[in-house]
Amino acid sequence: MSSIQILHYEFLGPIPLREWGPPMEKVVYVILSRKKDQFHIVYADTCESTMDVSFFVDNDLFSCWMRQSGSENDTYLAILPMFDVSADERRYVLDKILRSTKPPCNKNTI
Repeated sequence: MSSIQILHYEFLGPIPLREWGPPMEKVVYVILSRKKDQFHIVYADTCESTMDVSFFVDNDLFSCWMRQSGSENDTYLAILPMFDVSADERRYVLDKILRSTKPPCNKNTI
């Protein structure tokens, strides 16, 4: 699997969001839009655990991701597995990403 560096963290991906499948556990994740050969963070969050195949599609901000990306074909996912760290540490990493990149779909959480 490929990787993408965000700040100084090595995320797995990006992969097309439509190719994602559960499970996902103890990660920081970013939703990216792809414009030509560049990726832009449109949303970032953490996930403790999910087995739900519609985890992303059911997100209240899914429509924002689609507006930012233009289509589901240009929407990607990258994850930072953090199995051995606490929820507080994952939140710390997420907060750093939010402050640094100011994703447009996270407006109410920054």
